[in-house]
Amino acid sequence: MLPASLETSQTVKMTAVIEQWEGESGCHTDNTVKYLLLMLFKLGMDAMVFHLCCQTLSTCFLSMCSLSIILADLVTAYLMAIVLFLGAESSLVSPCFILANASATYGVLPLPMMFLGLLDYCLEGTYLCNQRAFCKLLRNAVLTLLVWMLAVIYSFCFVKAELIELEYATGIKALVCNVEESTVITSLTLGLFAALLCMLLPFWSRIPQWVKEADRLSEARKEQHNQSSVLFISTSCTDTKSSEENDLEETIWLRPPLWISLTLGFGMFWMPYLAVSVACLALGFGVPAYITVNLLWLECTNSLLVGMMFWAKSETQEPYSRLPENVCLWHIYWHLSKGTQQQQLPVAEFNPSKGKRNTLFYV
Repeated sequence: MLPASLETSQTVKMTAVIEQWEGESGCHTDNTVKYLLLMLFKLGMDAMVFHLCCQTLSTCFLSMCSLSIILADLVTAYLMAIVLFLGAESSLVSPCFILANASATYGVLPLPMMFLGLLDYCLEGTYLCNQRAFCKLLRNAVLTLLVWMLAVIYSFCFVKAELIELEYATGIKALVCNVEESTVITSLTLGLFAALLCMLLPFWSRIPQWVKEADRLSEARKEQHNQSSVLFISTSCTDTKSSEENDLEETIWLRPPLWISLTLGFGMFWMPYLAVSVACLALGFGVPAYITVNLLWLECTNSLLVGMMFWAKSETQEPYSRLPENVCLWHIYWHLSKGTQQQQLPVAEFNPSKGKRNTLFYV
């Protein structure tokens, strides 16, 4: 991919090299198979992320968006495979048509998906969301289909999928196609990475201690679920050495504020993804929107929205339990901030379909 020019506030134009010829030798290279392999790799990655992060299909809007992105990846890879095996002359569409329209379609998805996802979480618990699971699933399916329809219509109306012939000074000729990069995802990635660094760096010396305490609470919760009964854990049972007892007592006085604790919970899971994305941007790797709009980005955004709602609705009460399941252990980091060392607190379940459970444990 070669960067081109800034086109709109949401997309950046770049060029995809479809074919190229060497100047003197006349050697011809067709890159269609490389784009097919890239799309298959993205399809496999999204399927793996969906299996790991969405083991139960939730009725929330972003869960439906995850499934729709996998289906769109499958369709895009299928069309590219047809073009590759039939040839550009025999197939109804060209590789440039697929790449240009796919990048434009994926490029306009982030903002409406983020907005509708946030709206879905804000309405949780209200009359509009107190519906049967089938009704919510049908509503979110219709909204997801509507978002994709508008994105496809936009790409067909405003994108010109034309091959452009370029000739370099070295004598190499190439047929290129304009594709788009999503500046929404780029800005979100850079903003989240910078925000995490700015918020967590002042507490870097305490983070290992907080993470150790969070792991201890997580292990206690897993053991509690395995036993399927009320579990009583004392500090003397988990820490037999006096030095470790002193460390745990110290954490009671150095507990992070709730917003820092939830930020740490988000960063512990998503910082590697954000770091790799920022590194690619720093090295100048141009990635089109049909690659960057994937389930890693969507699940990261989902974690961000769930964390914001969890913080807003759990500031002065027990962990908010009517949010969908998420990869980040928000309830563990809530207890880390509030302190469950010497008091009885419920463990919140992130599954609204099962209702609110108040399983108790003592630490």
